[in-house]
Amino acid sequence: MSQTPVTIEVFGADIICASCVNAPSSKDTYEWLEAAIARKYPDQPFTITYIDIDNELSDDRQREIAEKVRDDEYFYPLVLIEDEVIGEGYIQLKPVFKAMETHGYHAG
Repeated sequence: MSQTPVTIEVFGADIICASCVNAPSSKDTYEWLEAAIARKYPDQPFTITYIDIDNELSDDRQREIAEKVRDDEYFYPLVLIEDEVIGEGYIQLKPVFKAMETHGYHAG
């Protein structure tokens, strides 16, 4: 079965979101999501990218989203799958998996 790999973006920062006390850091969330998705959907490729909202971004779309996070329009980490907001702040797997399955992924 050939499918176009889904693009997952995790926007975050080194400092833990003030509203997300006791939540894992953005970087930890990114690594955890990458591992969880790879485990649930073995041999089904996907692209996951960590975007630090405090870095200079060359991509206009990413820069615009990062600015919204910095302006508190979104909590971080902010997870997007194919440009759709899946979760923000305290990320849970269920909505992420549901979005993956909407894009044709099947649990292994």
